Amino acid sequence: MLLGSGELGKEFVIAAKRLGQYVIAVDSYNNAPAHQVADEREVINMLDGNALDVIVEKYKPDLIVPEIEAIRTERFYDYEKQGIQVVPSARAANFTMNRKAIRDLAAKELGLKTANYRYATSFEELASAVKEVGIPCVVKPLMSSSGKGQSTIKSEADIEKAWNYSQAGKRGDIAEVIVEAFVKFESEITLLTVTQKNGVTLFCPPIGHRQERGDYQESWQPCAISDADLKEAQNIADKVTHALTGAGIWGVEFFLATDGVYFSELSPRPHDTGMVTLAGTQNLSEFELHARAILGLPIPEIELLKVGASAVVLATKEGVNPTYTGVKDAIKEPRTDIRIFGKPTTRPYRRMAVTLAYDEIGSDVNAVKQKAIANATKVKVVS
Repeated sequence: MLLGSGELGKEFVIAAKRLGQYVIAVDSYNNAPAHQVADEREVINMLDGNALDVIVEKYKPDLIVPEIEAIRTERFYDYEKQGIQVVPSARAANFTMNRKAIRDLAAKELGLKTANYRYATSFEELASAVKEVGIPCVVKPLMSSSGKGQSTIKSEADIEKAWNYSQAGKRGDIAEVIVEAFVKFESEITLLTVTQKNGVTLFCPPIGHRQERGDYQESWQPCAISDADLKEAQNIADKVTHALTGAGIWGVEFFLATDGVYFSELSPRPHDTGMVTLAGTQNLSEFELHARAILGLPIPEIELLKVGASAVVLATKEGVNPTYTGVKDAIKEPRTDIRIFGKPTTRPYRRMAVTLAYDEIGSDVNAVKQKAIANATKVKVVS
């Protein structure tokens, strides 16, 4: 049972179906991307614990696979007691669906290097927290996804706007936000980390990415990182995933700064930036790795096969039943591709597709990235 049926869920369902699985896709609206490829679909409010209980009882799934944050995750502990495997685990889902839990685990319990941070539950507390961590700083809802509700405070005039934006973009009923000091980083990376039921922890080649409005715009694999920083990132990822327990793929985000590696965030599932693996950069995509890991199937190795990049195609306005122009132009060059997600509605900045580009190992990663970006600009979403 997949809880959340967006574009990441859609690719996961395809990978699971190829391994003979029967999938029920659940979301808060009908005809979500993963609904379109699953065996069955359900539409419920996943923040309603009773509604969750009803469909779990209806289908009695062997595995529950969360794909989003807005779920009544405390119910997962009961499901595990019933013998249902929660991916990666009920503990992991509860900690990582809330930025407060995962940040306190990383900074206070595991002693990992993170940005200086505070919490706030009101505008007044936010103003006080900003004074403590300093300007500039970043404000994020404790529960949100794809950058929703996230903003940067560059002056005192931005504080009220940041609070209001965080409340408009939050998921669920938690008003609290995290306020992070701005880290002067040189780059950001995602380290896709695979924990196995009966095997060692594996790491994908690191993925570089660029964000706007808290949401990724391009990602590329591999990315530039020193051997020392990569080893430190792998060590941190191993510690935090081991503490959270369970099998599956994790998207662990880091800042690379002049004074070392900073732990940023973690997702216990396929990661947005990992869509670059759909370009065939690895022998197994992040979705195939996730499916194998949670089913307890062997993963002999993760091998880099190509240089690749992905770039997002965004909607510009609200609408329904979108169509797409420019697709032919976007994929007419060799070693290019596109994935249109099939979302039934649009809104400004909503991610609707990604363009992919790839080349042989040793090729110029920046050139591949620029090709993916150029192709994404050719595709227009028409509502």
